[in-house]
Amino acid sequence: MLLYNTLTQKKEEFLPHEPGKVRMYTCGPTVYHFAHIGNLRTYIMEDMLERSLRYLGYDVTRAMNITDVGHLSSDGDTGEDKMLSGAKREHKSVMEIAKFYTDAFFADCEKLGIKKPEIVVPATSCIDTFIELVSVLLEKGFAYLAGGNVYFDTSKLKTYYVFGNMEEEGLAVGVRESVEADDNKRNKSDFVLWFTKSKFDDQELKWESPWGLGYPGWHIECSGISIQYLGEYLDIHCGGIDNAFPHHTNEIAQSESYLGHPWCRYWFHVLHLNDARGKMSKSKGGFLTLSLLEEKGYDPMAYRFFCLQSHYRRPLAFSFENLDNAAAAYKKLVQRIAALSDDGKRDEAAAAPLREAFRDALANDINTAQAVTVLYDVLKADLPDGEKRALLAEFDEVLSLRLMEAAAENKEPDGVTAEEAAEIEALIARRAEARKAKNWAEADAIRDELSARGVTLTDTPEGVKWTKK
Repeated sequence: MLLYNTLTQKKEEFLPHEPGKVRMYTCGPTVYHFAHIGNLRTYIMEDMLERSLRYLGYDVTRAMNITDVGHLSSDGDTGEDKMLSGAKREHKSVMEIAKFYTDAFFADCEKLGIKKPEIVVPATSCIDTFIELVSVLLEKGFAYLAGGNVYFDTSKLKTYYVFGNMEEEGLAVGVRESVEADDNKRNKSDFVLWFTKSKFDDQELKWESPWGLGYPGWHIECSGISIQYLGEYLDIHCGGIDNAFPHHTNEIAQSESYLGHPWCRYWFHVLHLNDARGKMSKSKGGFLTLSLLEEKGYDPMAYRFFCLQSHYRRPLAFSFENLDNAAAAYKKLVQRIAALSDDGKRDEAAAAPLREAFRDALANDINTAQAVTVLYDVLKADLPDGEKRALLAEFDEVLSLRLMEAAAENKEPDGVTAEEAAEIEALIARRAEARKAKNWAEADAIRDELSARGVTLTDTPEGVKWTKK
């Protein structure tokens, strides 16, 4: 398997520490608000990585943190804690906010076919681990106390900016005008491991530590959870590209200083989802959630399909026009699968090249667009319908588009020809366009025309369903 490694800036043969076994860590959500669809693109592609590894024969153990304390709104270790901000916004406790948005996050994941990692760990459950890591870093001389906080001393490292495309002066904390300097730091790139003092409102969650009553910095959480649950050697660490600096850079610095040896071999970063304003972000306001897409009539699987049509290392441009195209393509794909017969006939020898093409797409740096193309190749292939259905079901265990379930729901009603079904679907699509344009007269006229043909429409969150008398 070839996988692009952000650490080396090249595609490499994937060689885990222990042959056949993969220890994989995913940066989880900071649960102070709903995940937006840009966040969810990252989790979809990380899910594809895990599913691809399993399909290719690896035994994968995956862990994910839940950041429920300590994630500040500035990467300069300044500004308000995001959890505290969410609690004040909604007049709830931090733990109430954390519970609500953790549940909301995993509900979105379920709708999008994202497998829940077998290890999910809230940061607040690992305070002793974080204290132990900070204590060792102090003992080894990689950290220092200043102004009531414990800081990591980046000057102790031979190399701090480890991701090759990062420009030191452009990224160093304190250089940007928007980041307030921290006078306690010995070096502008130092970062907080443990807070007892902060420049914003009093933190609700605090724990006793050797340095006083306080709470962990954001970066120490992922290092501590990964080492505690996956061990001293990590094979793959995942996250959005905006985590590469400073979060993942700081994770590497503190983890390798604590362990005394290299820590993670491969870094898997997903590029941004961009809208007309640029990178989708909660801080800009007006961000799109999966629930909002559902309210507009989109099937969550249409959004997953939209994401799979692009490579994870390319920025993905979101617009409703692009999503409409993906939704229409997904619907047509489901209809073509629904039209396959249940003859049960197989021809595994003839199917072998298609299975190999699918494996090759996954093994070539998780090329999801090529993997989706193989679905269409299966439908066009000279194979019995039973073999096509078997292949499509097998491939969808990886793509997780729920194709077979959707096809079962989209079987043509008895007595309806494929040609007539296509006409009905075209009228339904015209009605949807009319409704979007708020042309209610045309939409009602199309419904009346369909009704005259004995077709009954039902609007559901998953889209329009129809039956024919």
